[in-house]
Amino acid sequence: MTGTMMLLNTKGKAGKTAGSANVADAANVRFRAARREDGAAMWALVRSAGTLEVNSAYFYLLLASDFGHTCLLAERGKKLVGVVIGYRPPLDPEAAFVWQIGLAPEEQGKGLGQRLLGEWLNLPANRDARWLTATVALDNAASRRLFERFAVSCAVRCEQLEHFTADLFPHEHEAEQLFRIGPLDAAAREAIQRSISNSTSNIQPMGDIADMTVFEQYESEVRGYCRNFPAVFDTAKGAWMIDTEGRRYLDFFAGAGVLNYGHNPDRIKEALVEYLMRDGITHTLDMYSVAKQHFIEQFQQVILAPRGLNYKMQFPGPTGTNAVEAALKLARKVTGRERVVSFTNAFHGMTLGSLAVTGNGFKRAGAGVPLNHTVSVPFDGYMGEQVDTLDYLQAMLTDDGSGMDKPAAVIVETVQAEGGVNVACMQWLKRLREITEEHGVLLIVDDIQVGCGRTGKFFSFEEAGIVPDIVTLSKSLSGYGLPLALVLFKPELDQWAPGEHNGTFRGHCPAFITATAALSFWQNDWLSKAVQAKGRLATERLQKMLKNLGVKAEVRGRGLIIGVSFEDVAFAGQVSAACFERGMIIETAGINDEVLKLLPSLTISEEELSKGLDIIEQSIKATMKGDSLSAA
Repeated sequence: MTGTMMLLNTKGKAGKTAGSANVADAANVRFRAARREDGAAMWALVRSAGTLEVNSAYFYLLLASDFGHTCLLAERGKKLVGVVIGYRPPLDPEAAFVWQIGLAPEEQGKGLGQRLLGEWLNLPANRDARWLTATVALDNAASRRLFERFAVSCAVRCEQLEHFTADLFPHEHEAEQLFRIGPLDAAAREAIQRSISNSTSNIQPMGDIADMTVFEQYESEVRGYCRNFPAVFDTAKGAWMIDTEGRRYLDFFAGAGVLNYGHNPDRIKEALVEYLMRDGITHTLDMYSVAKQHFIEQFQQVILAPRGLNYKMQFPGPTGTNAVEAALKLARKVTGRERVVSFTNAFHGMTLGSLAVTGNGFKRAGAGVPLNHTVSVPFDGYMGEQVDTLDYLQAMLTDDGSGMDKPAAVIVETVQAEGGVNVACMQWLKRLREITEEHGVLLIVDDIQVGCGRTGKFFSFEEAGIVPDIVTLSKSLSGYGLPLALVLFKPELDQWAPGEHNGTFRGHCPAFITATAALSFWQNDWLSKAVQAKGRLATERLQKMLKNLGVKAEVRGRGLIIGVSFEDVAFAGQVSAACFERGMIIETAGINDEVLKLLPSLTISEEELSKGLDIIEQSIKATMKGDSLSAA
């Protein structure tokens, strides 16, 4: 395979961070150009890899003798642990060409590949090179990622050009592309030096944290989920996500409720691709479009009309918090009142109006300004099973001495997802509707995470037999992960002046296309029944599991949003981490992250659901024993 660069396997165990031993070991690696006597060691290293081309011992002796000045070795003590074999191509004098790069098996996953490239370009023979080049087979994912990351670390281009096509070597050789990284100007060289300097004191595993270099270097510290699930994801299908190392993860997170129909569902993807390929318009603000027309017609026909719901529709912007802000603003405009009642442990979004009706103190504090014109009252069950918390709300609204001004609206989640999978009972929801009607207060149901079928019915409030004044939807509304939000409200509340509430991305046509296709799941009740059946299966299995293991925890939820609230508040996070080690994405919820939250796609198969429950059981057992990563 002359001319082909092959990289040793650099896969690491996802989720493991570099310990002090790795850092210390990295500092003990030294780099030098090859010498004549290194030929045998170079040959032995390549042979031990199993993934690099093996030539004769004479070949490596020749390289070390005549091309040693462009071959770099990495040694730990007296042992050769890494090699870059390269040369300066006569027909491309400004380039330094990598022919092979390899690591000893015990060195894989410590970032040494990146370091080798930097040190190799620092050889005297390569210091004037303006380009790093290599030919890479199309299926050599490890090498491709290595060069791409290296280009990012130098802040230069990484061109991938057609070079050797398969027809040049019939039955003998795979097709290859030419990677051309550069130009390696002064700034790029300084970046290489910084990378070398940093890696000396803080090398971390490739395939783990080192894969995250570009994010850690340039992205804000505000990022959150990536800290719990440290992998770089590349593809996904159905209930599975695949990272850049080819590892598969069973998804019990579903994009925090965005992917109710799984990843890349065919019927939705095909509709989107067809629309894009015919140059369907993508952006219209609130102008009319065929895409919006079809969505409105289908939503009326499939969702609203069969349920006897008469709502006007507003597209406020792309996200859930946009929908909540619009709902609050409309309620205040229509009633002329300022106060909005929300509930303990509620979560409605991260913009100021939404934060004001959110219960989480940590998130509220991030606003940096007072969050006014709201009042929080106890959610169902907040004061124990024997207390009807709506007695408090009723008394406050009835008693002129309560100090509570008559509110514009009450906003509620029928299931508090982020708050810890706290489920309001149907009787509580019915009474809440009665109280708000009695006092002339609008009822807003935030169905952003638990709507679109998550609890079984399309709307989570259907089972209670109530009709809210305003409903907010987002997340799985588009069915494909494309941003789309919707506010539904009774026609008499439609008192907006044209343009009084707007947003640049309130007419996202590709999302209308996918949302329309997603409605095909609701043309009959098979999905609703399937969600309820799978929810019962999961709940019963979890309850039995916890009882058999002797774990103190409560299982609660509706449909396919299920929470396991552990008595030990640290336990859920440990189980989530153990699940990730075993190839599963599952998050936590609750004010102290004490709840393990199951949020698989609604279309997950029973076999996949059972496999996920198996992983949870294995992870609980491992956590009880204090095990970290295991062979499981």
